[in-house]
Amino acid sequence: MIKRTLCFSNPAYLSMKNRQLVAQLEKQGDQPPRTATVPIEDIGIVVLDCQQITITHGLMAALLDNNASVITCDEKHMPVGLMLPLEGHTVQSERFQDQLSSSLPLRKQLWQQTVQQKILNQAALLRELHNIETGNMTQWAADVHSGDSTNLEGRAAAFYWSHLLPDIDNFTRDRDGDYPNSLFNYCYAILRAVIARALVSSGLLPTLGIHHHNRYNAYCLADDIMEPYRPYADRLVIRTMHKYPGIEELNTDLKRALLTIPTLEVRINGQRSPLMVAASQTTASLARCFAGESRKLTYPEM
Repeated sequence: MIKRTLCFSNPAYLSMKNRQLVAQLEKQGDQPPRTATVPIEDIGIVVLDCQQITITHGLMAALLDNNASVITCDEKHMPVGLMLPLEGHTVQSERFQDQLSSSLPLRKQLWQQTVQQKILNQAALLRELHNIETGNMTQWAADVHSGDSTNLEGRAAAFYWSHLLPDIDNFTRDRDGDYPNSLFNYCYAILRAVIARALVSSGLLPTLGIHHHNRYNAYCLADDIMEPYRPYADRLVIRTMHKYPGIEELNTDLKRALLTIPTLEVRINGQRSPLMVAASQTTASLARCFAGESRKLTYPEM
């Protein structure tokens, strides 16, 4: 079953009763105060996007115990925090040991596969959106070495971003840049939470990456594994821009559209699957690689 993503953008009091999330929502405009409930077991991600939200400790503990992710946002409505459960798998200690003892050659091979699929998915999106010839990207994907020692990921990214948004003059992908960078940032943050949740479910440490090793980043492995999924987020952002033309602020409608990313349909292992389910297949394949049972990561193909 696909877990639900809940976003609270207005003042609310969130608590738990009878294994249900109980949201007491304050009066908004002409709408009277109301109460809504959702079974805890149905929830995958909770986004707290208002500075006037109160959440009880009992509810937070129950959400984490059911392997839900809790995202907190700042006053600019951008995600700044991610809370994940400490235990997500029955043999978690064993999987931690497999991950910690994985060899450098294996991690380089896994990063090679990750970059290859990311480039192929980027190329597929450019063909889909703009009918662009992407033979160069296909060749770059084939030429990626172990560990991507020649940084073909960077070369492909430069080509990709220079062609992805032809209607925006001189667009540069920059986390702190102008619109629509804020939309990409928001969608990537939700995607990151989906991947981090899947990693914990598979008994892995989202902190220890196969490529990213920033000492200040608590989710290096999530940032690694989400790379081939980014083009799905990019497509969602572009579709949202077309659906809401002229809106350059991250309002409720835009956020509601971008929060659908866990339910996007992707193709993995020759079958169609919601992105959230596919993420779990990817992280399960990663756990098998760390355990020495496989050498192949399972990623979605656009």
